[in-house]
Amino acid sequence: MRNVRSRIAALPFCNWSAFGLNVGSQRTIPKNPKTLGEHIKKRRLELGLTQKHAANALGVKSWTVLNWETGQHQPPIRSIPGILAFLDYHPFPAPTTIGERLLRTRRKYGRSTSEAARQLGVDRTTWQDWERGELILLRRHRTKVATLLGLDPKEMGEKMRARWNGKHRRWECREP
Repeated sequence: MRNVRSRIAALPFCNWSAFGLNVGSQRTIPKNPKTLGEHIKKRRLELGLTQKHAANALGVKSWTVLNWETGQHQPPIRSIPGILAFLDYHPFPAPTTIGERLLRTRRKYGRSTSEAARQLGVDRTTWQDWERGELILLRRHRTKVATLLGLDPKEMGEKMRARWNGKHRRWECREP
């Protein structure tokens, strides 16, 4: 029996796989990552880790990391806390609205909208409305949200009132 591998030419930085020849594709570090998967790949390569080692650090399978890095799948919300710890930075833009802050908090703890809503004592669709930027009408809800986000409940109430008044302004009647 002959050794088949003895007749294959060796090319530096090339890997054979079941899908063909990969020429250094795994070593390219994304300069300006846009997706969460690209952020994971960048951090993994900076640390010199394989996908398997990164998967162990993240508590997932290596195929999962591959799918995230290639954009085949997005990480589920429950994986975000581990990813944030792995990245050692927050890859999402800084929140500017109450809704964005609610989403950031939910990601931080890896909670679904149902879990976050249950924690606050509201309906899931109410939480989703708030994340989309809807007004928080009830004072008790504003107080709970303000406490969760570390905001002043009175100031938050004034902002919500101002938004309400801006949306529901009555036009003055003009006399001829």
